Amino acid sequence: MTQKSVTVGFISLGCPKNVIDSERMLAEIVKAGLIITSESYKADVIVVNTCGFIEPAINESLEAIRQAVEQKLCGNVKKVIVVGCLCERLGAELSDIVNGIDAVIGLEQRDDIGRIVKEVCSTEQPVIYLEKTDVSCNRITDDRTRLLTTPGHWAYLRISEGCDYRCSFCTIPKIRGRFRSKPQELILAEAQELVSSGVVELNIVAQDTTYYGRDLKMKNGLATLISEMEKIPQLKWIRLMYMYPAGIDEVLIETIARSEKIVHYLDIPIQHVNNQILKSMHRPGTKEQLRRLIKNLRDAMSDIILRTTLIVGFPGESERQFDELLDFVEWAQFDALGCFKFYPESGTAAAEMPGQVTDKIKQQRLDELMLTQQRIAFAKNKNRIGSRLTCLVDSVEGYPGSQNGIGRFYGQAPDIDSVCIIKNCSAKTGQFVDTKVFDTEDYDLLVEEL
Repeated sequence: MTQKSVTVGFISLGCPKNVIDSERMLAEIVKAGLIITSESYKADVIVVNTCGFIEPAINESLEAIRQAVEQKLCGNVKKVIVVGCLCERLGAELSDIVNGIDAVIGLEQRDDIGRIVKEVCSTEQPVIYLEKTDVSCNRITDDRTRLLTTPGHWAYLRISEGCDYRCSFCTIPKIRGRFRSKPQELILAEAQELVSSGVVELNIVAQDTTYYGRDLKMKNGLATLISEMEKIPQLKWIRLMYMYPAGIDEVLIETIARSEKIVHYLDIPIQHVNNQILKSMHRPGTKEQLRRLIKNLRDAMSDIILRTTLIVGFPGESERQFDELLDFVEWAQFDALGCFKFYPESGTAAAEMPGQVTDKIKQQRLDELMLTQQRIAFAKNKNRIGSRLTCLVDSVEGYPGSQNGIGRFYGQAPDIDSVCIIKNCSAKTGQFVDTKVFDTEDYDLLVEEL
């Protein structure tokens, strides 16, 4: 294979942090002189960036790998390279699970993807790139070299790597390592570069954004960082994701409340509210503290939008404890909510706990919880009819004079939340437009320009 003409198809799976990894690898592939193609199954090389967090994500990654290998066996693709969290979790065993993989690459080798693709193209033997060194384990990578896969007006911005929490159900610390904050000067430089390229919305991600700066001995690290970030001209929205409730203090709340750029939207994964379950999960905090936090947030910001994530069917969860969770959801009136069934992930403490809940009961509880949240979300949407919202336009379809736009108001995060469908949209992608809500369509809002 002549390396100058090698085409690479890239498949990215998983969370926003994985999106950033993919964007960095795409940039490295281009720097290496290789050609990116959107027709993955017609490429010389397919790179699959995997997720290995929980069982459904693992199955999705394995299915994507198998499909890529199948294309290779059919002669449509020459090489299949697998990278990312699943590689980190399963290691060389991944090649035994799916025969036909040409290279398995760990997280610490992702910056070398361009060189690795070239090496794999010049050999017939499968290769494993999973070496670890003390230096690379402690390294914080600079994400400024990225090929954005998000629309040009919004982007993810990672402020740290890894996690120091040891939640009993979670595999992330073993996959991503201990918590490491990215130096503030690197983050601000990256934010400035993204805004200079046309980005008006930055979505801040980490395993726990509230933990930022603790390893650097910073006081009020996240509050200090976002206060500096909002000084960047042309940046309009700063959105905070993955905020552990235990890390949200008065200083941070005040910083968000008085800001004109930090949107009043918080993604706070609480997982559960029963104190015994929280203790078994190794989660800091109590139900009483969660109630107090939500009250404090709403007292400080009457327009706050709250999103959370929950787990049902954790080992030992009784019907009474589940009902307690349902009652809390009814009380909290979250604007958006994601819920997962507990999966006994290999290597986690929770997988070995007594009182494992049957899958049938997990599914029943998941369905009941999501129906409860659906009623809450639909009622909140109905209450917005007649209100005015400033929307950021994500896309426009149709013909001049009869275009419909897809946009979001500040209370809708990209990719995970509902959207605003903008009737007869005259604005262009990446622009803000003032609208009025005239109806709803399930979770989405129907709006028209003012």
